[in-house]
Amino acid sequence: MWRLWWSGEEHKVILVGLDNAGKTTILYHYLTGDVVDTKPTIGSNVEEITFRNLKFVMWDIGGQESLRQSWSSYYNHTHCVIIVIDSADIVRLAVIKSQLYTMLEHEDLSKASLLVLANKQDLEGALTAPEISNQLGLINIKNRKWQIQSCSALKGEGLNEALEWIANNI
Repeated sequence: MWRLWWSGEEHKVILVGLDNAGKTTILYHYLTGDVVDTKPTIGSNVEEITFRNLKFVMWDIGGQESLRQSWSSYYNHTHCVIIVIDSADIVRLAVIKSQLYTMLEHEDLSKASLLVLANKQDLEGALTAPEISNQLGLINIKNRKWQIQSCSALKGEGLNEALEWIANNI
């Protein structure tokens, strides 16, 4: 009976995005339920998160320009990609769009679901999730499950809905 309820299987999730998008804040919100003071990630952080009897191994990968070329070394066996967007950083949307489509072409991510977190919705001038979806051309992604979710990492808004989506699409 226990095996039916708890498989013990781990699901690898990677969090990527440009520097200062909120990836580490989101990871530690999932871990602690609170906002934790963070510093720019050099390399990666990894934590195990249990949600609805599922175990997620979440890799928060540094987003500085010099680190982006190493993202692909984390792709192997990934079940879900969370791409965190700073919704108020309109200038760099073209940069993250380019990174997104380069990632989606990688064979190690061919079966991975995609969750786009439109973070920092609490900031004035932030684009809405539909506006970001349009800017990124998400409607053109036909070869995988994907979702965009508005959120605010600092307020914790939208983060449980994001985990629900992942749990339902792994």
